[in-house]
Amino acid sequence: MKTETLAAIDIGSNAIRLLISSVDNNGGVSDFKKAAFLRVPIRLGEDVFTKGVISEEKRQLLVDALTGFSYIIRAYKVSRYRACATSAMRDAANGSEIVDYIKSHCNIDVEIISGQEEGDIIFEAGGLDKVMDRDRNYLYVDVGGGSTEIILYSNYQKLFSESFQLGTVRMLTDTVEKKEKGRFKSRLQEIYDQYYPLSIIASGGNINKVHKILGKRDGEYIGATELKILYDAMKEMSYEERILNYKLKSYRADVIVPAMKIFSTICKSCKINEIYAPKVGLVDGIIHHIYYNR
Repeated sequence: MKTETLAAIDIGSNAIRLLISSVDNNGGVSDFKKAAFLRVPIRLGEDVFTKGVISEEKRQLLVDALTGFSYIIRAYKVSRYRACATSAMRDAANGSEIVDYIKSHCNIDVEIISGQEEGDIIFEAGGLDKVMDRDRNYLYVDVGGGSTEIILYSNYQKLFSESFQLGTVRMLTDTVEKKEKGRFKSRLQEIYDQYYPLSIIASGGNINKVHKILGKRDGEYIGATELKILYDAMKEMSYEERILNYKLKSYRADVIVPAMKIFSTICKSCKINEIYAPKVGLVDGIIHHIYYNR
C-alpha cells in the first residue's frame, strides 16, 4: 500500500485554512484521511471590499499564519501542496503584490483562482453522488465571504457555473453592488424557468453550522422553511445573543446571518425545498485535485 501526504491552503475573504491529508492507495482504491486542519479567522475581505486593498496589518497577519502553515507542512513531510486565494485576493488592487510578498517571506506559491475554478475545485472533493439522483437537477451553491459560486448539474453533468460578487463579508460591509444583486436574482429566475424542480447541494462553514444547529443527521437535508425560521430568529438577535443561544464561535456569529439570507433567497426564487450539506469545502477539493492531477 502506498501512502502520500498532501496539503491544501485556502486563502479566503473570511479566513484562511490548512488541510493536511494522507492518501492511502491500495490496489487502485484511494482512501483520503484528514491528518490536520487549521482555520485562522483573518478577514481580508474587510479591507478589500471597503478600501480596495489588503492593509499592512492584514498582510502581516496573513504572513504570520502562512509561516506557521509552512512549518506544519514541513513537519508532516508533505510531498505536494497547493495554495489558492479567492475573492478578496482577486479583487485587491495589491493582490499580485501580496502573492509575491508571501512567496519571498513564506516560500509558499499562491495561485489567485477565478470564481468558476473555485466552484469546480470544490466539486472535485467528491461524495456528492451520494445525495444526487440521476433524474433530478441540482444547484451546487458555495457561499463564501466574498463571493457565491453556483454550478448547475443535471444527470451528473455540469451544465454551467457562475460566480457572483455576493458574499457574507461583502454583505456585512454593505459593499454588494446593486447591479450584482440584480444579476443574481435574474439568473435565479432563469434557472427556475428552465430547470425546476431543483435541490441545493451546499458548501461552506455557515450552512454546515446551520445543519448542526437544526440537529440534522449526515445526509439529511435542511428544509427551506426551517432555514427561513432560523434566519428570521437570528437576524433579530444581537451578535452576543447568537453566540450565547446557539453556541457560535465569535467569527461565525455575524457571517451566518447573511449566509442564510443568500440560501433563503435562492430557495424562494427557485422554489427549492431541500438543501443538502455534505460538508466539503475548497481545501477538500484542492486535495483531490492535487492527487488526481499529477
